[in-house]
Amino acid sequence: MQQKLIVTIVQKFVALTGDFCPQNLGDTMEENIQSTLQENRLFTPSTEFSSKARIKNRAELDALRAKAEADHEGFWAELARDELDWQTPFTSVLDESNAPHYQWFNDGTLNISYNCLDRHLAERGDKTAIVFEGEKGDTRHISYSELHRDVCQFANGLKSLGVGVGDRVILYMPMTPEA
Repeated sequence: MQQKLIVTIVQKFVALTGDFCPQNLGDTMEENIQSTLQENRLFTPSTEFSSKARIKNRAELDALRAKAEADHEGFWAELARDELDWQTPFTSVLDESNAPHYQWFNDGTLNISYNCLDRHLAERGDKTAIVFEGEKGDTRHISYSELHRDVCQFANGLKSLGVGVGDRVILYMPMTPEA
């Protein structure tokens, strides 16, 4: 049922846009989709790459997955406490009272800018935070310090326009590092 629905959606997309799916995996679109749905190849990274990863091998991944399945709230609470800096620490991990509209960490408060940028300045200020590769082949490396400067400049520009805490701002921007 799900496969037929996907095929139908793709066929309608092709009919509307004139775009097509590459036919190099099978003779028909349905075969291509079926092939993708049943993808199970494993790509083993190099030893050098794996040595720098948090999860070094399949056994560690399986152990992590088992831990998450055994106590999913405890698992996510531990990750949230260890990996994020909370302005107001959470006391509730998951609120299921209004399913399917679940709320995670709803009594905690985060500052996303601090977590993504500010807390990295002391140790990583001169390291690359963003590598931008433009469509024309241009490349730009932006350090955490440079990014912080630009974010502060933009935030102050918004402030000068009267935008304050809690306000929502929508911007339409091209694919650039500033976006």
